[in-house]
Amino acid sequence: MVDPIFILFVLGVNVVAAEVLAKHTVAKHLGATLLVMIITAVVANLGVIPTSASDAPIYDGILHYVTPLAIFWLLLRVNLRDVLKAGMPMIALFLIGSFGTAVGVLIAMWLVNGSESIGESYRAIGGIFVGTYTGGGVNFNALALHYGINKQVAIFGGITAVDNILTTVWMAASIALPRLLARIWPRARFGIATVEDNVDQNECAESRDTETVHPVNLGFLLAIGAGSLWISELTAGWMKSSVGVSVPSIVILTTIALVMAQIPLIQRQRGSQVLGLFAMYLFLAAIAALCDISALREMGSLGVTLFVFASLVIAIHALITFAAAAVLRIDVNVAAIASQANIGGATTALGVAKSLNRRDLVLPAVLVGSLGYAVGTYLGFAVAEFLL
Repeated sequence: MVDPIFILFVLGVNVVAAEVLAKHTVAKHLGATLLVMIITAVVANLGVIPTSASDAPIYDGILHYVTPLAIFWLLLRVNLRDVLKAGMPMIALFLIGSFGTAVGVLIAMWLVNGSESIGESYRAIGGIFVGTYTGGGVNFNALALHYGINKQVAIFGGITAVDNILTTVWMAASIALPRLLARIWPRARFGIATVEDNVDQNECAESRDTETVHPVNLGFLLAIGAGSLWISELTAGWMKSSVGVSVPSIVILTTIALVMAQIPLIQRQRGSQVLGLFAMYLFLAAIAALCDISALREMGSLGVTLFVFASLVIAIHALITFAAAAVLRIDVNVAAIASQANIGGATTALGVAKSLNRRDLVLPAVLVGSLGYAVGTYLGFAVAEFLL
């Protein structure tokens, strides 16, 4: 069923199901964020809704419009003082993780003998995965377009499926790992949990995400969100065409949100967290719906090779990132969110921060994710052109 209204119906039902399961069943340990992705991935691969954006343009609409609005609304409650404790460790780990991604691509390509098993496109594919696992989908598309991989339908579909599947898997791992490693992790010197996080995480998270709102609040938030998104895209286009400087619109939107967040009138508006959380759920559901398992099966041995290659890249990236965090004694939550910012980009990193109930890490997650948009494409080109 490709009707956009039906797809929205299914996504809405999935959000409700995830929230109910997270509050009233043993699945609460997984959290609503992860449950939304799991449920949607299962539903999509059962054929209830499409697993391809070409069959369902509504997915592109969600990714293009809903995703930046989610970031904007969630940033309206950011206290800039909270960023100081976690900002520099997050940036350091993000850059280390980017290095780990590049190393991972080089080692993984050698292990799978990419020039033989993948073919003449192996350099381009290596660069694409460096880009997407440094900053997310923006870099993926930029590199795919440059190397013409988007015109090779079979390969492009395969790497897209691999990227979406493993981004979803790694998001689940990023939420689970801090809980699994908490007992053995060295006492953190940087990014230490706040008092709020230690008291009652579930209670604090629920109180922040539940608000009493008025239509005036919703109208105001929608107006400033849509207006800021419009201005950010216009500004990014003008800077590229007139000034010759390429600045991602999400960076401009983030800046606008942070400025607005310091204005008392904006601070008093209720509903930003509810709107932001729901928009984030829709984004994560859209990403999960694109986890097309059948696309890999149709590619046969090449699909298996790409999946193994990308899995090795993430494993090496994770080993380097978490080892560096342990040696530097940086909070394991910071390590998980920085890693997710590399692999999935700003919005998935924000989702991990929310799932871990770390409000102080929301802004650093978005900022390093935005940094990934800026450096991922360049790093991808460097690996493809000079190292592979």
